[in-house]
Amino acid sequence: MKTLNRRSFLARTLAAGGALSLPWFVPARALGRDGAVAPSERIVLGGIGLGPRGQYDLSVMLPEKDVQFVAVCDVARRRAEQVKQMADTHYGNKDCQVYRDFFELIARPDIDAVLIATGDHWHALASLHAAKAGKDVYSEKPCGMTIGEIQSLADGIHRYGRVFQAGTQRRSVHNFQYAVHLAHSGRLGRLHTLHASVYVPTKTYEWLPAEPEPPKDQCDWDRWLGPAPWRPYNSRYVNGGWRGHHDFEAGGNFLDWGAHTLDLCQWANKADHTAPIEFEATPTSIIGKYANGVKLICDFLPTAFGNRDPQYHTSTGTCPVRFEGDEGWVETGDNGQLVCSENLTKSLTRQFAGTGLSSAGHGRNFFDCVKSRALPVCNQNIMRSSHIACFAAQLAWQLGRKITFDPVKVEFVGDEEANRMRRRATREPWSFNI
Repeated sequence: MKTLNRRSFLARTLAAGGALSLPWFVPARALGRDGAVAPSERIVLGGIGLGPRGQYDLSVMLPEKDVQFVAVCDVARRRAEQVKQMADTHYGNKDCQVYRDFFELIARPDIDAVLIATGDHWHALASLHAAKAGKDVYSEKPCGMTIGEIQSLADGIHRYGRVFQAGTQRRSVHNFQYAVHLAHSGRLGRLHTLHASVYVPTKTYEWLPAEPEPPKDQCDWDRWLGPAPWRPYNSRYVNGGWRGHHDFEAGGNFLDWGAHTLDLCQWANKADHTAPIEFEATPTSIIGKYANGVKLICDFLPTAFGNRDPQYHTSTGTCPVRFEGDEGWVETGDNGQLVCSENLTKSLTRQFAGTGLSSAGHGRNFFDCVKSRALPVCNQNIMRSSHIACFAAQLAWQLGRKITFDPVKVEFVGDEEANRMRRRATREPWSFNI
């Protein structure tokens, strides 16, 4: 048979009287017209372990016109069905697929990226497997359980050439960005002290009472545990009650807020490539010191600094940070307000709407980078340094003594016990050697 190209085929069809129904109709939506995004330009997204925070993240990602959410995996069927209903309602169809095994989801060749919002103990390993499967990753924080997991995750993202965004969304919120701008621009003078509000660290080793294990198609308890040590099933774990338990929560809950506030202090100090070199716990804080002499104070009071010292303000909301320099200071938090030293108040009247809890801008930054292959604002390199700094600070509290840290070698100087605590064993068959 002679070769018949497309132009010849159309010419012969027309000459034959239009044996095919011509002209062919191509919907404008398929071409990216009428405000729609052509399928070839869409990012196909899946979700793994989307509880309350993950469902919130998804709620601000679904409206993105160039993103199509197609699948969810959760070991708890009820929660997976909730996410499916969210997606199907948004798109007006029943297309969202539900999986119990995340390996089936990441094996889909049509999925470009995944949103991971499992419990802390699954973040790093799920992210690594997704990256190995060729998926870009948006992972809620904390992104790992130990310094060793964070190193393995960051190295794996580089090895597999993926785009990674840590869910420390306050780097994408305008009031925090502006506060850091003041620190970088010299308006505060030479920085000397940074304040990060954090929860009081805790460590709980007790098991909740054993309950009858449900059928796997309702809740796969063994898969929920994953790399964490085995313990008997209790429904409270699966429904969010895992928080506060050492086996399931990173850094004794220090990273719940420290992953945000200490990260912002790192940014203000232009220390995204490093970490403080020493840490010491006090009854109300953990005090660190950078090689450049800047002091870092991780204050245990979670609501606002003002509860401890009247010079600090309570009007900036939760998750406040404060940057102090020789010529002034600025404090800001989740309600978008800026509070400044008196000498800066008149010239810095700008206030910001919104909340530090919003991940809308952070998700948009991730999707833009999925397309451009640029580094997101909270990429694996930034996440590595700020998370390691958090873990090191928490260990000073847990050990109850001053510790010295080498950010280059990522090890504690002359402290064998602290160095052993950089890693935890994982339950078989789960391993970070992937």
